[in-house]
Amino acid sequence: MSITPQDDVAYTPISDVERKEFLDQGFLLVRNVLAEDHRQRLEAAMDRVYAEEIAAGKGSKDGTVHLLGFLNRDELFGELLTHGPVFRYMWGLAGWNIYTHHNHLDVTPPASEPEKPYWGWHQDSYRQNSDPETMDPNLPRPMLSLKVGYVISDLSETGRGATKVIPGSHLRNTLPRPADTSVHNPDPEGTLEITANPGDCFIFDRRMWHSRSTNLSTITRKMLFIGYTYRWIRPLDDMPIDKSSQWWANRTPVQQQLLGDAPHTANYYGVNWDGFIDENIPLRKELRERGLLDRSVPWLR
Repeated sequence: MSITPQDDVAYTPISDVERKEFLDQGFLLVRNVLAEDHRQRLEAAMDRVYAEEIAAGKGSKDGTVHLLGFLNRDELFGELLTHGPVFRYMWGLAGWNIYTHHNHLDVTPPASEPEKPYWGWHQDSYRQNSDPETMDPNLPRPMLSLKVGYVISDLSETGRGATKVIPGSHLRNTLPRPADTSVHNPDPEGTLEITANPGDCFIFDRRMWHSRSTNLSTITRKMLFIGYTYRWIRPLDDMPIDKSSQWWANRTPVQQQLLGDAPHTANYYGVNWDGFIDENIPLRKELRERGLLDRSVPWLR
């Protein structure tokens, strides 16, 4: 599918077809979510932050940087929280009671040595994959979070370090692991390497079995990932925010909610323990005023 960026598209409902594809496959590839000038400005901001991390000695020996909690490092990053062509999928698939608990900036230069054997297949969210165990092992665990990956560099060909996924695998809790991971093993059946153009993005269910891949090309891989979860789940990243800063002042009420702001607790958006005050939660209020709450979709009631 292709999405043409528009200023007001953030509150355009996704289609039933898109929702079904996500629920069935566990991911969506969405084209052209970043206009080229926007993508270039994001890349420039990434390059600046990357240089700062390398100068601080925080890169790996081959120059790879995996930076957690990057959103407050630039104004452009903060704006991505509600970027129109993508944010519509976040509330459309997870509802209004959400925030970002996990985000990372990834810069992966070409591999400096031949690929070594590894088994990188995993589901995101660590203990969410074991604590809420289902009584029936054949029933998938709840989604609980989803993530968007903005493609900043050219990943239109395989071998450039793109993410690998197994479509539909979010509906099973286990994945067979080879007995010997010290040797090269073939990818699991059904593996798809997500090839995408600069300015595209992919959205995936955190239960999706996925893996990194080695960058065997001459192109540096650049990605921005933002994860969204429910406000009653604790954050994964340490991202201190100075609420006296201009960066914070520039955030809209919805963006402040998405950064974890609330006047009370994760479940209540009021000052008294007198029941749920959903009407005051910024994203729900925005959806209600636009007539976008939908009782037929549980997370949009």
